[in-house]
Amino acid sequence: MRPQGGQFSLPVLQPTDAAPTAIRGIADAALVGALRGRGSAINPQNRFEDKGVVIDGEFLDALLNDPEVAPGAQVRTHVLEDASRSILNEVDSPDLGMRWTLNPYRGCEHGCVYCYARPGHEYLGLSSGLDFETRIFAKRDAASLLRKELARPSWKGETISLSGVTDCYQPLERELRLTRSCLEVMRECGQPVTIVTKSKLVLRDLDILRDMARENLVAVAVSLTTLDPALAAKMEPRASSPRARLDAISGLSAAGVPAMVMTAPLIPGLNDHEVPPLLREASRAGATNAAYVLLRLPHQIKAIFFDWLAREFPARAAHIESLIRDTRRGALYRAEWRERQRGTGNIAEHIASTFKVFARRYGLDGPFAELAHDKFRAPGADTAWQGRLFVP
Repeated sequence: MRPQGGQFSLPVLQPTDAAPTAIRGIADAALVGALRGRGSAINPQNRFEDKGVVIDGEFLDALLNDPEVAPGAQVRTHVLEDASRSILNEVDSPDLGMRWTLNPYRGCEHGCVYCYARPGHEYLGLSSGLDFETRIFAKRDAASLLRKELARPSWKGETISLSGVTDCYQPLERELRLTRSCLEVMRECGQPVTIVTKSKLVLRDLDILRDMARENLVAVAVSLTTLDPALAAKMEPRASSPRARLDAISGLSAAGVPAMVMTAPLIPGLNDHEVPPLLREASRAGATNAAYVLLRLPHQIKAIFFDWLAREFPARAAHIESLIRDTRRGALYRAEWRERQRGTGNIAEHIASTFKVFARRYGLDGPFAELAHDKFRAPGADTAWQGRLFVP
């Protein structure tokens, strides 16, 4: 029950679409309290594994006496090495608007309880729950791998998105600087890039982003799900606060870097009512456009989300579940292209129309920035042209 490194294992649960509100990750509130700073309080069973773990009361009592798990303690983050031989991922989803992504990390310490990327950890033999936010794989060779990819004769400088299944500015980036090293390569090569993040740490790299923005090579989307710091702390425990994210939009905008706001995900009955103020504050901060995505609950995320909802909002959990089902034709999730991003039914249509009205009101209804693709030069090519990046 105790893996190497001293980290404890949480109860493993198998989610069901029929009765998610019956899922309770940990019955003892004291143990839940020990997981401060984490989004998930459970490790759902890996969907690729045919065996799980059932925890009895005696083990739970013993666990609560463990000094690492005592109330007030924190679950440590473990940084693991990623030995990937390539760094660019080709995306074949017609509803995402991107073809290439780059993820310097696997897993994300932000711990957003709703994160659609969590199931990716199951391919590594881990859980989409607490494992996803405490066992982070770092691609320390990301910059050198990127340089090799950009040097391929077939590469023509198509836009790359940072990141698709992790936040490239999660807390570990402050120390490891893998995202920054990739941006340095992109600046050198005139490689266009879009960035999606929940972190004010993006402002650390304004020197690079400002240079690239002068050549129309970068745009940043800041994810802003709520203006309520208390809700954000529960839902996205290690991401920047709402105020800090608005500051990130302001800083990017002031530096001439195109910044959009992503109100994603919108959760019926929880934060969908915040669409007007979210768009208003983003516009005041300097955002140029906006987009949204409805809550997505593929695979084991159902167990994680509804366990969290029952703990944090017990009186509202059943109602929120009912509203979510209304947007998914009675299910908790439907994966059809385009429908998965927007949902269907009256509630989904109301969210869509509200977003459209207020995006127009606050001048955020324009298209996302169209980046330049004619500045790309393969690594090692004549780089005299780069001087233009540093002209005031």
